[in-house]
Amino acid sequence: MYENRDHYSALTVNAFLGVYVLGLAPALLVSGALSDRHGRRPVMLVGIAAAVAGSGLLALGPLGAGFLAAGRLLSGVTVGVAMAVGNAWIKELSGPPFEHADRGAGARRAALAFTLGSGGGAVVAGLLAEWGPIPEVLPFLLHIAVTAPFALVVARLPETQRGGGLPGPWWRQLRIPSAGHRRFLRVVAVAAPWIFAAAGIGYGYLPTALRGVTGTWGLVFATAATAVALGTSSLMQPIARRLHSTDSARGLSTAVLIMIAGIAVVGLAIWQQSIWIGLVANLLLGAGIGIALVSGLLEVQAIAGPKDLAGLTGVFYAIAYAGFLTPALIAAIAGAAPVLAILAVIVAIGVVSWVALLAASRKHLPQ
Repeated sequence: MYENRDHYSALTVNAFLGVYVLGLAPALLVSGALSDRHGRRPVMLVGIAAAVAGSGLLALGPLGAGFLAAGRLLSGVTVGVAMAVGNAWIKELSGPPFEHADRGAGARRAALAFTLGSGGGAVVAGLLAEWGPIPEVLPFLLHIAVTAPFALVVARLPETQRGGGLPGPWWRQLRIPSAGHRRFLRVVAVAAPWIFAAAGIGYGYLPTALRGVTGTWGLVFATAATAVALGTSSLMQPIARRLHSTDSARGLSTAVLIMIAGIAVVGLAIWQQSIWIGLVANLLLGAGIGIALVSGLLEVQAIAGPKDLAGLTGVFYAIAYAGFLTPALIAAIAGAAPVLAILAVIVAIGVVSWVALLAASRKHLPQ
């Protein structure tokens, strides 16, 4: 939409996609740690406020790129809080004394909430941007209307963390002891960046690379690609729980292999300039993302100590979301090297990561 209506370059559009990582990474690291000490509720309320403010700035996007960049930055803060604090809160509410669900329920629910929200939001926004009035404004106003009432819901949820975390000044809480666990560093952290690298390449970069064949339907294709990827991700999550194994990291290794295959199919779609191959690529990428999210969160919950669950969840998502910078990097160097060659290098790096993950998974167990 921003390329077609406001004539921003592909590099600028992909920078919009990646800029919210600048707000997201600090929020992931800081919000999780602070909620371990001060409670989940107050930090989540800050996240909701950031969501409303971010969408308000994005709705002012027609006035200039600065509003879009600032809105994306605050949206990153929102996602950071939701991922670090929300995931930990869901996990805690899914166990005693609040509920007696199975061990993996918290991870499945958190991953499902993420993919349904991301997929549903993208579909609604894409359809409004294609056929609705004031397409650069209305999706964000709708998001504000949907989001703001959740402040009341969050205010009524049971608090699960009071006065926890590490003793001493608040900045000591930013140290996450379990982030140094060998299993986290050599297995989880190796797999994590591929989650959102796959997402960014599949439904962030690919639609811009197929503009020649999608024409005026480019926004519809981008919406469809997002829906296919995140819809498949949601459907795969029950399977992911059965695939997961702390003895072998079977879930993460399978996920990385599927995502690497999906990126290779993205390259085929660009080479053939095929919409249908592009959708197949997003189906594969979505399957890998769904498995990796659930298995990654289960690994984090097994590794984290009782005082730094939200903090380690934040570290996991910070590493994962670094992958969302991939489309901007591809767009930045596409003038110096063919896109297919760049994707081939990414696939090769993925294979190396997969081999390293397999080698480390049996050697370093969660406990």
